[in-house]
Amino acid sequence: MFKQPLSGVVFDLDNTLISSSLNFSEIKMAIGCPAKLDVLGFIDALHPAQKSKAKKVVNDYEMADALDAKKLAGTDDILNLLDRLNIPFAIVTRNNKEAAALKVNNNDIKVPLLLTREHFKAKPAPDALNYVAHYWKIPPENLLCVGDYLYDIQMAINANTQSCLVSYGKDLDYANLATFVVHDLNALNHIISQAYDV
Repeated sequence: MFKQPLSGVVFDLDNTLISSSLNFSEIKMAIGCPAKLDVLGFIDALHPAQKSKAKKVVNDYEMADALDAKKLAGTDDILNLLDRLNIPFAIVTRNNKEAAALKVNNNDIKVPLLLTREHFKAKPAPDALNYVAHYWKIPPENLLCVGDYLYDIQMAINANTQSCLVSYGKDLDYANLATFVVHDLNALNHIISQAYDV
């Protein structure tokens, strides 16, 4: 399953560890972003005054979403397993830092490293993963990036790390890009437990 021994795990946040009900179609309409464009990329290309307004709209949506976000099944188990195995973990999210911190704190997730779009260029750029590998002094190929969306897998590819797509039963047309696919976090927990004979 793993191409290289696992030395660290980087998780996406929304709909990987914690629920999210962000409606991106609604957000795009609110800021005038064409349906086919990425929200953050669209905002980056705006003139300063427009950019400031659009950022505020997106931040407001994210903060509202953060208030209701709940920990997904299997989150505690997978993080506890990694802790027992002394495998470090981090979170890399496209969320703003206030919303990400609120989600993590409200759900009592103790994460040593939480990186947001304010820290590094957003996924699928590899910058955050490259930083984590350097920070932990771990070769990228020994990192596992876990997420539920295309950008998570593309970030892993761009950083030369392994990737795990959490599908939650969806038939995703980019699943073949991931190193492997699991149904949910409990399935990933089982794979890591077997690999380390726990």
